[in-house]
Amino acid sequence: MPKMKTKSSAKKRFRVRPGGTVKRGQAFKRHILTKKSTKVKRQLRGATQVNERDVGSIAKMMPFAGL
Repeated sequence: MPKMKTKSSAKKRFRVRPGGTVKRGQAFKRHILTKKSTKVKRQLRGATQVNERDVGSIAKMMPFAGL
């Protein structure tokens, strides 16, 4: 039986918090920032949590994360 592996793309993008929620970075803040308003860029700072509906697919990608 082959070993189960964690998807490299998922382990770079997600972190599992102690409460079982999954932390992710914000989208749309990497480039083309000149046309975005200061308010939008400020609101994109920091991390947010993954929607509950998507946690199942992340659990499949990260089998050892404890989800």
